[in-house]
Amino acid sequence: MTIHTPNDLLDPTMIQKVEEPYIRAQVITKPDYIGSIMTLCMEKRGNLTRQTYLTPERVELTFEMPLAEIVFDFYDRLKSISRGYASFDYSPLDYRASDLVKLDIRLNGEPVDALSSLVHRTKADYIGRKICGKLKELLPKQQFVIAIQASIGAKIIARETISALRKDVTAKCYGGDISRKRKLLEKQKKGKKKMRQIGNVEVPQKAFLQVLKLDS
Repeated sequence: MTIHTPNDLLDPTMIQKVEEPYIRAQVITKPDYIGSIMTLCMEKRGNLTRQTYLTPERVELTFEMPLAEIVFDFYDRLKSISRGYASFDYSPLDYRASDLVKLDIRLNGEPVDALSSLVHRTKADYIGRKICGKLKELLPKQQFVIAIQASIGAKIIARETISALRKDVTAKCYGGDISRKRKLLEKQKKGKKKMRQIGNVEVPQKAFLQVLKLDS
């Protein structure tokens, strides 16, 4: 069965194994940056298969690595650590068995399908925390608290909270009318609770692109 989106993935109890596409990645750079680039590619589950000096000042590094690993921030990080002195190209190889899980992102308990992803189990916690943190920066405050959660199935692995916009409902209460102030604050509290239950969280378009740049 070919899976095109994370939401197509079957229940884990029905899966014997999952295979993901691998690529042959080729990086041409200066010798000064070999160590940093090898560290990056191994972090991305890459395996160095060849190292060739084209000239004394240019070296070609060839890796076999999962295609999914170049989607999340790979190219930006490659340019950063090489100070722009690295070119990158890749070609498809084959499919290989891997321990992949579906990572869901939830806003106030509701999954956001566009932010779901298939990730390697060993990286799920890291990616979940980074996406939740990024969304906390990007999402505007609402009149209600927004809970941002990353989950694998029913298990929550990361969480951030955006506090509600605070409005001073007692601003027009002059003097020492403490009972009136309490009633207004209690009314505001009930209103926010109801709004949290029925309110929709607006996700800006830029958020869907920015969450891919986890280290920016």
